Amino acid sequence: MSPPLVVTIDGPAGAGKSTVARRLARRLGYRLLDTGAIYRAVAITALARGVDLDDEPALGAIAAGLAIDFAFEGDVNHVFVDGADVTAAIRTPEASKAASLVSRHPAVRAGLLALQRRLGGGGGVVVEGRDTGTVVFPQAGAKFFLTASDEERARRRQLELEASGGAVPPFEHTLREIRERDDRDASRDVAPMVAADDAVIVDSSTASLDEVIEQIAAEVARRVG
Repeated sequence: MSPPLVVTIDGPAGAGKSTVARRLARRLGYRLLDTGAIYRAVAITALARGVDLDDEPALGAIAAGLAIDFAFEGDVNHVFVDGADVTAAIRTPEASKAASLVSRHPAVRAGLLALQRRLGGGGGVVVEGRDTGTVVFPQAGAKFFLTASDEERARRRQLELEASGGAVPPFEHTLREIRERDDRDASRDVAPMVAADDAVIVDSSTASLDEVIEQIAAEVARRVG
């Protein structure tokens, strides 16, 4: 049997990456590395310090010095920055938008690359993000690109906001935000959001969560042998 793999799950916002990655990691007995959470952590740190999101040198310095940890508590993968639990703070719409802006900067991506590789080194880890199979772990043993239709992703986002008690905007507003973020993430010059050439494409538009996890887990098992 092969040693535990690095499993990457990339894809656009609202495709279900976070839930799939969390449940897959628990099922496989792997660690979970949420790279999107790392960028969100940089974003909220910058906002808290009053750093302009166009100030690349300052953002790069935050990224290089970020002290971040992950720890499962039940089924929740908690995120800690400088020892403080920021799990809820990084999931707000403001943090999401800021993270997309922050991630455009080469200095930020360079500052976080070594951190991500260190946290995911040695295998036995599920890594979630937008460029984990193309840039962060190009030699990963199993790569997946999880997607869904724009409308389905917008619907899920609204349900998520409703469940969290947050304000729920009109559907068309959420759909527009989803599409705008897709455009930003896919067209940026540095590490654009694209499926790796050797990634397995998984469309979750009509598939249930259990079906998606079964498909991915079966492929991982096949590769581990």
